[in-house]
Amino acid sequence: MQPAATPPETDKPTFPWQRLPRGVIMLGFVSLFMDMSSELVHSLLPALFVGVLGASMLTVGIIEGVAEAMAAITKIFSGALSDYLGRRKILTLIGYGLAAVTKPVFPLADSVFWVFAARFIDRIGKGIRGAPRDALIADLAPPAIRGAAYGLRQSLDTVGAFIGPIAAIALMAVFADDVRTVLWFALLPAAVCVLILAFGVQEPERADKESNTKIPLNRRDIALLPATFWWVVVIGALFSLARFSEAFLTLRGMELGLPLTWTPAVMVLMSVVFALTAYPAGHLSDRMNRRGLLALALLTLILADLLLAFADGLPLAMAGIAVWGLHMGLSQGLLSTLIADAAPARLRGTAFGLFNLLSGLVVLTASVIAGLAWDRFGSMATFLIGGGFALASLLTLPWAHIHTADTE
Repeated sequence: MQPAATPPETDKPTFPWQRLPRGVIMLGFVSLFMDMSSELVHSLLPALFVGVLGASMLTVGIIEGVAEAMAAITKIFSGALSDYLGRRKILTLIGYGLAAVTKPVFPLADSVFWVFAARFIDRIGKGIRGAPRDALIADLAPPAIRGAAYGLRQSLDTVGAFIGPIAAIALMAVFADDVRTVLWFALLPAAVCVLILAFGVQEPERADKESNTKIPLNRRDIALLPATFWWVVVIGALFSLARFSEAFLTLRGMELGLPLTWTPAVMVLMSVVFALTAYPAGHLSDRMNRRGLLALALLTLILADLLLAFADGLPLAMAGIAVWGLHMGLSQGLLSTLIADAAPARLRGTAFGLFNLLSGLVVLTASVIAGLAWDRFGSMATFLIGGGFALASLLTLPWAHIHTADTE
């Protein structure tokens, strides 16, 4: 008698990205085009702040920190609202649309205040879209390929993050370092992003939609979030304390003699490594212990900080920036996967919002500390402090109760 044929294991993770749902792939391209736009701008902001508008390092730290903190604060409300409405795409579209319409403010700004205002509004848009988008990915992707889904979105996001600075380098060369003219080119990919989201992503119907009748962001729902979720929040917050604004990577390159035209190369290098590693790391997280992968990410961040702290020239600094990109690839999709694993499906938007709120507030603190340390003690102190926070996070990790069991 022949043994019964084994049915194909269609619910297990597979490496080819084609096996992922179409909506996840489209959301990846949405992220790609918006990051192309945002990073074209972001890669030139240090030059605009310091070289054109004469801002101090502390001012850069405060502006970057406040902007990212506002994005985090907004995420908690948009995430909870998406749970309440049972609809995530509309809030995601509003967030990306708001970011797109703020792009003209950057080239028109004639003072630090206007750059701050543009950055502030842009990050509010990021905050509105972030938690609903991340929750929408979890709604679309089966649990067995969730790590790969977040990894792919992060990889495509980061492809945009290095195409943007590459475009900035080329355009700066063409327009003879005219920062304001180059910033206008950020408008086109932002518009493409909004069109893809509007017409290319279909939100699935949620079976639990009718249960969301309570006021969003209420204490009862927050109390339903399990202990494993709160451990991920703690680890993510400590991680954020160690990882200040990437503007300081560009400033370190400038300090070591990187020409103004080539300052976007810092973000290109970091983003290339980030993009190449995020999807493989996400796929790997579906098949191995995620605590170990998180520990590896922290070790790479410590190494990056040491390389940047002790760099005496551009080659060593660029090596540190590449390792920084590696730690981003290992950690960013993984943290999103851990949140999606730990949170009940009905409360995913709230969970992502809470996680990003605390992480963003910590980024504000970290960026201010980084800017103050640089002004008072020099760049070495900034990166050594970051490495110290990463080490503290690593030492906390063994005590964290993290598991990957599906909670749905």
